[in-house]
Amino acid sequence: KAMCSGKLQTGLLVAGYFVYLLVGAAVFQALERTTEKQEKIAAAQMKEAFLQNFTRLTVVEMEQFMKNLTEAIQNGVYPVGNESQIEDSNWDFSNSFFFAGTVVSTIGYGTLRPKTAGGQIFCVFFALFGIPLNIVFLHRVGKMLSLLCKKLGKFLYEKGMRKKKIKFLTLLFFLATGILVFLCLPSLFFQITEGWSYSEGIYFAFITLSTIGFGDYVVGKQPGRSYFSYYRTLVAIWILFGLAWIALLFNL
Repeated sequence: KAMCSGKLQTGLLVAGYFVYLLVGAAVFQALERTTEKQEKIAAAQMKEAFLQNFTRLTVVEMEQFMKNLTEAIQNGVYPVGNESQIEDSNWDFSNSFFFAGTVVSTIGYGTLRPKTAGGQIFCVFFALFGIPLNIVFLHRVGKMLSLLCKKLGKFLYEKGMRKKKIKFLTLLFFLATGILVFLCLPSLFFQITEGWSYSEGIYFAFITLSTIGFGDYVVGKQPGRSYFSYYRTLVAIWILFGLAWIALLFNL
């Protein structure tokens, strides 16, 4: 019975966690999308004006243009290419879900961030409840993984191995498989999808899973590269399981 209620609790927790992220993503999208579109239109107009007058600009006007351009880029608006980019939102659902995931896991890349007052205030409350929920979630997933660990240990113990050796071997096993599954293979995947070097992929994976999150490398963000549709959602799931793996290592 305890096992059954434990499974039910885990199921509810996982479901609740994902619902929380999905609702958060929807709210961020609703709050931020319009403002972002206005920013993109403004940037496009600024570029247009510059292209019409750039032979006659004074030094002061030129400096102002550079300032505006830098600001636009910092806000995630790249005034490069044609009009179609105005329609591509940084706050589409996949991106919003990815953002919600980076908030609760405290990675916080800083490349996508709420700019409206509503979005910022919502972000505070979303993180306030989301971060503890994320910790509980990771702890639970880590616990499930450590049960696997115990089973493996039990199996080795029955084969007549000493306890200390078992502890060392299970830790080694989880460390090795984790490094392979969460660092080495994803880096290969990033190398292909993002066009980074393999070492950049390893660096990105480590900076992400250690929740440092500098934001110098972020997936699915390069202008002019085409990504498959649920790419960032897939990466968000990789991050969650990667964090659970790290939680398990601490447990062990």
